[in-house]
Amino acid sequence: MSWKLRRTHKISLVTLLLIVFVAIGQQQGWFGTAEKGVVTNQPGLYAVDHFVDGDTIAVNMNGAVETIRFIGIDTPETHKPNTPVQCYGPAAAAYTKNRIGNSRVRLVSDSLSTNRDRYNRLLRYVYLADGTNLDQELVAKGYAFAYVSFPFTKSDTFSTAQTNAQKQHLGLWGNCKPYQESNGRWQSNNQA
Repeated sequence: MSWKLRRTHKISLVTLLLIVFVAIGQQQGWFGTAEKGVVTNQPGLYAVDHFVDGDTIAVNMNGAVETIRFIGIDTPETHKPNTPVQCYGPAAAAYTKNRIGNSRVRLVSDSLSTNRDRYNRLLRYVYLADGTNLDQELVAKGYAFAYVSFPFTKSDTFSTAQTNAQKQHLGLWGNCKPYQESNGRWQSNNQA
């Protein structure tokens, strides 16, 4: 066998192995994707296992249940230990549950945010199947406060949505007496 023929066979074999490796890697999800500064881990749509409250859900990720904390927002509390139910907390929890319903959600991480919070919950933007960013919608409709103490890429957008909801007295802005703590974080008054 000539030197050129052996070289051609080696190149063909290496090419074939590379194609097989890439095909298996794509099938197994070894390669992530990035879009405009937001890294999307675990691409795809996930079924909701159960609803925790207005800003937290649990989803089935490849057979394991993961608790997801929405990035950039805070809804009034409904069942935090040693904390009374806050005004508009039950409404926010019901809105999240009704808005998602039996649909699947897409989860997107944020390059400025950590992957998990101190409670080991995954931090993600939650998108509905129609492309709606539910985190932003909750703020825009007055069901949630925009976070000010943690960096995230959509902070300006969420802050604008909150200002508009305040001006229009939407949701908790028209039904509660929100107040701002010294650290800048918004809170809802306790439910009567």
